[in-house]
Formats: sequence, C-alpha cells, structure tokens
Amino acid sequence: MTEDIKSYSSDEKPGGVDIATTVADLDRVQQAHQWDPNLPQEKLDAVKKAIEDGDATEIAAADLLFTEDSPYEEVRAAVRNIDGGEVANTVRAWILGMIFVTLGSGLNMFLSMRSPAINFPSLVVLLLVYPIGCLWAKIVPTRVFNTFGLKWTFNTGPFTIKEHVVITLMSNVSISYAYSTDALLALQGKPFYNINFGWGFALLFTLSSQLIGISLAGIFRRFLIWPSAMMWPTQFAKTSLFYALHDKSKSEAASSNGWVISRYRYFFIVLGGMFCYYWIPGVLWQGLSVFAFVTWIRPNNVVLNQLFGGFTGLSILPITFDWTYVTAYLDDPLLAPTHAHVNTLIGLFIFVILATIGITYTGALYSDYLPLVTSQTYDNTQNAYSVSQILGDSFTFDLEKYKAYSPLFLSPALALNYGLSFAALTAALVHAGLFHGKEIWYRFKSAREQEPDIHLKMMKKYPDVPEWWYTALFISSVALGLGSTLGYDSQLPWWAFFVSVIIALLFVVPTCMILAISNIQLSLNVVSPFLAGFMIPGRPIGVIIFKVFSVITLGQAQTYSGDLKLGHYMKVPPKITFWCQVVASIWAVFVQIAVMNWTLGTIPDVCSNTQKDHFSCPNGRAFFSSSIVWGVIGPQRMFGRGSLYVNFNWFWLIGAGLPVVFWFLVRKMRINIARHLNAPVMLGAMGWLPPATPLSFWAWGIVGLVFNYGIRKKFAGWWRTYNYVTAAGLDAGLILSTIVIFFAITLPNVTIPQWWGNVDVFNNVDSSYTGWLKTVAEGETFGPATW
Repeated sequence: MTEDIKSYSSDEKPGGVDIATTVADLDRVQQAHQWDPNLPQEKLDAVKKAIEDGDATEIAAADLLFTEDSPYEEVRAAVRNIDGGEVANTVRAWILGMIFVTLGSGLNMFLSMRSPAINFPSLVVLLLVYPIGCLWAKIVPTRVFNTFGLKWTFNTGPFTIKEHVVITLMSNVSISYAYSTDALLALQGKPFYNINFGWGFALLFTLSSQLIGISLAGIFRRFLIWPSAMMWPTQFAKTSLFYALHDKSKSEAASSNGWVISRYRYFFIVLGGMFCYYWIPGVLWQGLSVFAFVTWIRPNNVVLNQLFGGFTGLSILPITFDWTYVTAYLDDPLLAPTHAHVNTLIGLFIFVILATIGITYTGALYSDYLPLVTSQTYDNTQNAYSVSQILGDSFTFDLEKYKAYSPLFLSPALALNYGLSFAALTAALVHAGLFHGKEIWYRFKSAREQEPDIHLKMMKKYPDVPEWWYTALFISSVALGLGSTLGYDSQLPWWAFFVSVIIALLFVVPTCMILAISNIQLSLNVVSPFLAGFMIPGRPIGVIIFKVFSVITLGQAQTYSGDLKLGHYMKVPPKITFWCQVVASIWAVFVQIAVMNWTLGTIPDVCSNTQKDHFSCPNGRAFFSSSIVWGVIGPQRMFGRGSLYVNFNWFWLIGAGLPVVFWFLVRKMRINIARHLNAPVMLGAMGWLPPATPLSFWAWGIVGLVFNYGIRKKFAGWWRTYNYVTAAGLDAGLILSTIVIFFAITLPNVTIPQWWGNVDVFNNVDSSYTGWLKTVAEGETFGPATW
C-alpha cells in the first residue's frame, strides 16, 4: 500500500485536492477503521476501491466521505460540523457552574444516605441552567471591569451554547456523590466499622480517587477522544439537547419524513408526555413495571415464576411499560448502536438464560434451593447470609463460627455474574490487542496528526492541553492516594495501592474504547475485591480501599473521557475543559465530605436500619458487607481449590478465547458480518446482572432495535432529526417525574392506591424472592456436609 501511495504525484489536484496527500489520508482511514462495527461496509469498500483504481475522481469522492463531515450517521444526526466561535470561558459560566456543583453534589450526597435514594443527574442541571442563563443575559448589567489590566464582565451578552456546555461539564464530573464516600460510610458508620480516620484521610482519599481518573482520561485522549471511531454515543442526547435549546428553527419536511416541528418544541412535548405518563407505572399501577401476567395467573407455580417472572425470574416474555426498567443499567437504548443491542441480546440468551436454566434444572451448585436471579447471598437454611455470625472480635474471621454456621451460597445468575465479569476483562484485553492493536500503536505515534476528521480539524485551532498538565495531575493525585494509605491505618500496603492503580490503568484504553464504540460500560466492581481478597486476606478495610482506587479510577476515566468528547464535539477549547473539570471535581469533594460528616454527626441513629427517616446508608452497608465477604471469608473459600464455585475460574480463559474465535471468523474465514460480533460487549454487559434483571436487558435490546434499526431503516429522515431528541426528552421527563414523586409521595410516606394493580400482582413467589424448586424444612439445612 505504501508503494501505491508514493506513486501518486503531489501536483495532481482535481477539484483542488492534493491526490498524494488524500491517498495517504485514505490509507490511514482504511487501516484505522478496518474492524469498525459502526462504519458501513460500503464506505470501507469505496475507500479500498478508490485507492486500488487510482482514479482521481473516485479518490476525491471517497475523501469527501470522511473530511467534510463525520463518516458516521449517528454523529451527523447528533453533532453539527460547525464551530460558531461562541465565548465559553466567562464569569457567568463559572458562577453558575460552581453554584450548581455545590447544590447538586451536596444534595446528592445527602440523599444517597437515604433508602430509597434519589439522584439529581447532570441532565437536570442542563435543563435548569438554560432559563437562568438567558435571564442573566437580560437583567445583569454589561459593565466591563478592569482588574490589574484584565478586562471582564458579569454579562458578555446572550447566553451561549458553549457556556451551557461548560456548566454541564462541571456538573457531569462532580454532581454525583463520590464513590469513596460509600467506603467512608462503611468505615465511619456506627453500625458498621465505626472507625473515623478524620477529615484529613477523607479528603486525601476522595481527592486522589477522583483525580487519578481525570488525569488518565487526558493522558489517553489520543486513543479515546480524537479518533472519529470513538463516537461516545452516550453524549448524543446532550449534544442534541444543546442544539434543540439554542436553535428553535423548524425542521425541513423534505429531510424529516414530513415533520416540521422544531426540535425545541418536540423535546418539551416528549418531556411533558413522559412526566405525566410515569405517574401511571410509578404510582397508580405499579404492576405495569413488571408485566409478568403469567405469574399473576399461576402465582405459586415455581417453574412458571422462574421462567416468566421479572423480579427473580428470566422474563421469557419480557413486557414492561416502565421506562426506568428499560434504561436502568445500560443507559438509554436509543443512544446505543444496533450492534450493541444485538451483541447484548446474544450474550443474554447464551450466557445468562441458557446457562441459568442449565445450572438450575440440573441441581448444580445447590441452585434448586435458591432463586434464579438475585444479588442476595444465602446461608444453608435459605435465609439471607448473616456475616455477623462468622465474626470474632474487631471484625476478624472466626473459623469455628464459620464452620458452625454456613458456607455462602450464590444464586445461579449471581455466580454467572462473577464468571462473566472475569471473562469480560480478559476479553477486553484480547479484543483490544487483536482488533485495535495496530490502531493503538498508530495513534500513539501520530498524536493529533491522525486520519482526517472534521471535528478534530476544527479543534486544532485551539491550543491543546500540554501533556505535562495531565502528567503532573496524575503524579500529584497518586501521591495523595499513597499518603492516605501510608499515613493512616488503612490495612493497605504500599505495593497493593500501586497494584490497584495499575489494574485500573491496564483497562482504561480497552474498556473506554468499548464504551466509546458500543455504549456498554465494563467495570472492575466484581474483580477488584476478588483480587484484593487474594492479595491481602483478612484485611477487610484494605479490601475496601483497594476496591475504591481500582474501581473508581477506571470509572472516572470512563466518565471524564466521555465528557472530553462532549467538549470536543461542542468545540469547547481543551484548556477550558481541563480547568472546569479539575476545579469542579476538587470543590465537589470538599462539599461532599462536609455534607457526609455533618449528616453522620447530626442525624440521630444515622446508618441504622431502624433510623426513623430512613437514613440507613444503603451504599455504605453494601460496601461493609462486601468487605466482610471478600476481606474476611475471602475469595479462596469461594473460588479457590475445592470450593463450590472453583469451576467459574474457567471464565478467565473463556473471555480470552472468544475474541480469538471472532477474529478467526473475520480474518481467516472472511465472514464479514462477524466484524460486528464483540466479545467484551456480549460478556461485559452481563456483569450488571444481577442486580439488573433479564427483563431490563430484554426491554433495552428490543426497544433499541425498534428505534435504531426498524425506524432508522424505514423513516431515516425522522430518525436523523428526532431520535436523539426523543432520547433526551424521555430521560428528562422520567427524571423530573421521579424527583416530584419522591418528594411528594415517597419522602412523606404517602400511601399509594391499594388495589389489585398495586398489591395482588406482587403476591407470587417471583416477587417474594421465594422462587426455589426445593424448600428446606424447619431445623434442616442444604448444601455440603463440611466446608
């Protein structure tokens, strides 16, 4: 191919196109996108044919497919290939951004300690700040101040779309409560460890765990942000909403299947419709959420409830009229590409449905004594496992008590969850090496001089963030983390701290690439405490801290990478994006730690199950239980030699082998459709199940295929114009309705209508979590005789 490129003369310029340069660009395109599941095959064929034929007209035409706009229809539908040059870095943006960061992060931290919890996502800020910004532009004086030669003003004129994006970016990275606060609640809560290392530890621990992710996202941006193939579909709803709010013009009927309503008006119609509709499944008829009518007909038939139930069953007939079930774990299905829907449904059917049926109805793993799908762990009397019965003094493991009590039993789906989580991570590494190895090396060498992409070209006019900024942030945040582990009795050795960060570092590029391509997120949530339990057995607090540093470092890198892509799409200067992310994150840490400590010190009986206002710290309780299971009982007794679940270690090899099979189908057997098969997605999406249920996954895949395959194919114009605005409207309406219902009904304990649709539909073995084939008699046990 290199010889072919050199054969073109640089003075061939039909239509003003430098043929030699263009062919070189197309060759880079071909190399970078050869395994791209989102790029239509006909575009790859056009590039290949143009290079092989050497026809200048064909070369110019192929070049236009990639240089004048994004080659992806999804990106073209959600992101405009223009840069209006609007102002982004204003006093107004910083004031509004910091106000919403303070209110949002503090309120979310406070409410996260309550059960049930409620969350205010950044989409709420995106909506609320728009009218406030417009009002600010109208009433605040435009006087210009001069401070030490620097001119500034509170009002630069109309509220711009880039100011709106900057405020949203600040909210995205900081508004959700910090993951480390769950660990801190497990440590400081009186019903849990009741250990308080003080404000210094809390701040160091939280700052470091939050900031390492930002630095890694920036360090790896050449792989995760700049390439056009890294679409980041999760951002499409936000970009579409920004344009809808700031551009109220009507759509063109010719390009929208006859629809002319403006995206702005359409968004608010969808929002209002979902806001009103959700009161039906959320309050008036809750049976619509899990419409498992078969279990209503035969409520005590265990097999039917196992196969058709939506709470602990497999939902063979998946019906739900509740958007929260559709979007619960895999985000909005309208945002994900079709290949992600297909891979997820294949993975669900093969690795969860068939596998669970096989395990359950053969009686393997004593599964006939357990529900099929639940994250609850059990003892040998079919009751929830009580970790307090195996603990000695100071939360140490008491072997005699353990032998006198019970081994830990997992439901079939939960056991598969661990196995598939193992498989997903090895699959991610092998998949990245086989399908993206050459691309990663190419991007490592090329930096910003990558294959042509209209959005990267537009961003080149803004100075990039110096590499040393992200490097310095990484080194300083790691130093803070090391200080938090060595300066306090954290039970985490220095080497284990570095292992936790290295594990996250290892998976940043593979998992972020998968997320950017498919909108499916892979996590270390299961594997991290598993590995920590092997490395530092008998140290439950060390397991907690290890889990935070590995899980949230990767999670924050994924979140920040998506936000960097949002800034990239909306043409926000990179240096502004850097500072708004870093400053907002640091400030939010201080706010959240202050709110957490105030709550722990002020509310009586906080974190207790009997707390009168339900401030029972559910996330801290889950962290505490997890630390006991992995730090005290330990993975050796769960997955080690001779254990009940030892065979699930084969999933490490299954995950590594599946991408090799798909690679062989594509490269050696030339089965082109196999390039759409993605092992990390098939396996990794299942890592959320449970606590997710098959009903959510079935519904997510089916709804996604209806919109992004069916409607897109038949009504392409409508899909390009309104699909992502529909996603934003449905999500926004649901969020606002959920918030209102929480404060109007849930918080004051208002009784919902007590009728068949809210009461009797739940009177079955599926809803009561008792859908097991065999029942243990009073005073008897099941399982092995010794353990």
